[in-house]
Amino acid sequence: MASLEETTTLRQKNTEKKHIFPIVFFKIVLKRSLAILLLLAIWELIPRIGLVEIAFFPPFSEVVRAWFQLLLSGELLNHVGSSLFRSFIGFSFALIVAIPLGLLVGWYKPVAETLTPVLELFRNTAALAILPVFILILGIGESSKISIVMYACSWPILLNTVSAVKEVDPLLIKSAKSMGLSSFRLFQKVVLPASVPTIFTGIRLAGASSILVLIAAEMVGATSGLGYLINYSQLNFEIPNMYAGIITISLVGLGFNWILTSLERYFSAWKHSQKA
Repeated sequence: MASLEETTTLRQKNTEKKHIFPIVFFKIVLKRSLAILLLLAIWELIPRIGLVEIAFFPPFSEVVRAWFQLLLSGELLNHVGSSLFRSFIGFSFALIVAIPLGLLVGWYKPVAETLTPVLELFRNTAALAILPVFILILGIGESSKISIVMYACSWPILLNTVSAVKEVDPLLIKSAKSMGLSSFRLFQKVVLPASVPTIFTGIRLAGASSILVLIAAEMVGATSGLGYLINYSQLNFEIPNMYAGIITISLVGLGFNWILTSLERYFSAWKHSQKA
């Protein structure tokens, strides 16, 4: 049993930790937020001192006020919901198609030799360049927007998946073969786990593309969504609402990236445990 003196010392250390933790946490948050706070202060100041026209670049406080008005009216949530629905569906379809295809191209040489010319042709064609084609074929409804998001997201996922499979350490593969693993088990137990970090890099890039491409598509033809909100506000000279929509896109992008980063940590837990 621990002595009374040891117990008292342990309690004192725990108490000190409880007092120190909030201070350390506050310092970390302040350090990471300093650049953003400085940027927002400049944004607030520049229009008010007349360096830019306040009608075209309102102070940050006015944008925040407009953002809360849109939120309380329910209009902002409606636009965010529409954009997230289209983005999620297109992104999900891209995952379903691009990851298996990338694994096949990266692992089986005959598949790579057959498909590489076609893939090279289409991967160099920007999604927004063929947006009019999607609209002509599928119309200005949901199908064209979801399809263009799927197209834009597929390439980062596909290319990173192919690269991930091809760059697996050859020594790992040789060791697994020497243990008598079949081709399928080798792929399942060695190649796929080793490819996960690089595949997730492509997924995160695709997550950013899903938002950016969708916003552009919503500006062309839509009656809801963040792209529509920005375009409609600009045309009607509701400039604070326009900036509120832009800020919302940034927040949605940050949230999407945080979710994907958390999933990457979960599926790559073996890699972090090795480093520890």
